[in-house]
Amino acid sequence: MQLLIVSGLSGSGKSIALQTLEDEGFYCVDNLPLSFLELFLDKITENHNMRKLAIGLDARGFPEDLEGSDDILNRIRDNPNFAVKLLFLQASNEVLLKRYGATRRKHPLANKRQALLDAILYERTFLEPILKRADVILDTSFLNVHELRSTLISQLLNQRNRLIIQIQSFGFKNGPPLDADFMFDARCLTNPHWNRELRDFTGLDEPVIEFFNTKADILDYYQDIRQFFFKWIPTIEKGTRAYLSIAIGCTGGQHRSVYLAKRLHDELSEHDYLVTLKHRELSR
Repeated sequence: MQLLIVSGLSGSGKSIALQTLEDEGFYCVDNLPLSFLELFLDKITENHNMRKLAIGLDARGFPEDLEGSDDILNRIRDNPNFAVKLLFLQASNEVLLKRYGATRRKHPLANKRQALLDAILYERTFLEPILKRADVILDTSFLNVHELRSTLISQLLNQRNRLIIQIQSFGFKNGPPLDADFMFDARCLTNPHWNRELRDFTGLDEPVIEFFNTKADILDYYQDIRQFFFKWIPTIEKGTRAYLSIAIGCTGGQHRSVYLAKRLHDELSEHDYLVTLKHRELSR
């Protein structure tokens, strides 16, 4: 049986994730205490002939000291009846504050004496051990509902059992992504923003591409990134991870990072890797 355990920070999209999984044929159960999980799985395997199960666990479902969590998760992973993946959803503190402000919902760990930010920070610290155990980590800070759904389907529900490489460009002025496995800082490179004729273009436009193709620092930087991943991706593929997240950033996320991310995406795709591309700032 395929078993997905969905956890993460409150407000980061766990409910949407479970709705998406339900639409994809999963039997979903939300807010199940971890201490009941093994008993529930025993009953499910005895009485139901199902192949896909998703369990939602938030901070309230874990014991306060988290000491028993590792043992429970290890036993479930070792159970030959289940192919287990742990998904952890997160978002920046700023985004979580905005989401709670927009919905006016109460944070599940907040109380009358505790500010919302304090509850968010406490939950983030409390769930850190679960984050470290996750097979898949998704930062939803810059994803809308539709993007989260498509990301889950393309990355988490990868039926071909191949490594999915996610490449994104971003601007440091809006903060780095939280879920990057490899992050590259292109702010040291030649910046076309200071060229008035190029400022209003992006790294996808031919004038900027032609400009970058004449700059030695840009070309050298790209070749270093390219050589690194073409050397190490085959080794990474031999592991158990489902996807690899690569983030390339510059100041505004308009020119340098976009050019580099697009070029790396295109070249990896030509070599038959499964690659997705997102230009975070261009889609805002």
